Amino acid sequence: MMSVVRRIGADARGRWHVVRHVAAVMCGCLVLVFRPRAWPRTVREQVGKQIFFTGYEALGMTLVLAVLAGVSVVAQAQLWLGRFGQSEMLGPLLIAVIVREAGPLLVNFLVIGRSGTAIVTELATIRVHGQERAMDAQGLDPLIFLVMPRVVGMAVSILCLTIFFIACSLFTGFVVGLFLDVGAHDPTVFIQSVLKPVRGGDLVNLLAKTLLPGLLTGAICCMEGLTISGAVTDVPQAATRGVVRSIAGLLIISAIVSVLTYL
Repeated sequence: MMSVVRRIGADARGRWHVVRHVAAVMCGCLVLVFRPRAWPRTVREQVGKQIFFTGYEALGMTLVLAVLAGVSVVAQAQLWLGRFGQSEMLGPLLIAVIVREAGPLLVNFLVIGRSGTAIVTELATIRVHGQERAMDAQGLDPLIFLVMPRVVGMAVSILCLTIFFIACSLFTGFVVGLFLDVGAHDPTVFIQSVLKPVRGGDLVNLLAKTLLPGLLTGAICCMEGLTISGAVTDVPQAATRGVVRSIAGLLIISAIVSVLTYL
């Protein structure tokens, strides 16, 4: 019995250590963002490259997900709202499903699976080849030149991709609603029905569910990549841990933000 208790305690202590480490990396990156000295040309270039890879190159897949999400929501609306004669509720339904929950979640899942693994693999390879130690020996802070650009770039990319996802989903919902005779047929009326249920809490919800998971995912993936033992065989395991922990953190943050915002 005591061995089981010790094992549980050791596991809990290890997880708490990981949480503290990730929180320290996030706070360190946020502090560096507001320091002009932390933004030399090389760092700005790295941030731009990260946004290009994480955000711009993911626009196509984001568009596909947005269209599918819009079609799915309208199909369900046609089934249920049309049955009860409340098809004018399509706009509020799209806001509740797409803007408040599905949009941020789907975009975060996409970025974690696509860019999170890439960050872990890239930084783990840098560590295996000793480039991180070489930078440290030259007086270059890895937090500034390796971690901060990827964390900031991921957070900004997720926010922009989520806004793009929401816009495409709402447009798809309106177009599909025309074919299925669900919702308003006048674009002005549809926009008004979409904007009417939007409130200040929705903006806070959107920012919290994009920026916070983006910062968290970036910090977790960078930490996993830079803390491997140095063997090439550890890279796939680090990538798996980065994805799993990022998804767990995303779901926890999403649940907490929803409870604090809407309950």
